[in-house]
Amino acid sequence: METIYDWLTVAIFGGLIVLFLDRSMEDDPPDHLWQYLVASVGCAGANYLGNEGYQLAAVAVIATVVTYIVMVLKPFDKFNRPEE
Repeated sequence: METIYDWLTVAIFGGLIVLFLDRSMEDDPPDHLWQYLVASVGCAGANYLGNEGYQLAAVAVIATVVTYIVMVLKPFDKFNRPEE
């Protein structure tokens, strides 16, 4: 853990793990395992690019991963659902 890209991608990946574990406990999870794989591979790619000195590409991939998580996995959707 030497660069900011290490810290950012590990933090995003940790959030993905928590989201996956929370959703996997539901009776009917709204998403599939492969959707988390896409974001995880994006984190790994961004970390690699950042560590190799491609800062602009790494920032673009991190922004894309965060956008993907918000738009596809919808981690904040739980707050918008009505109580049952």
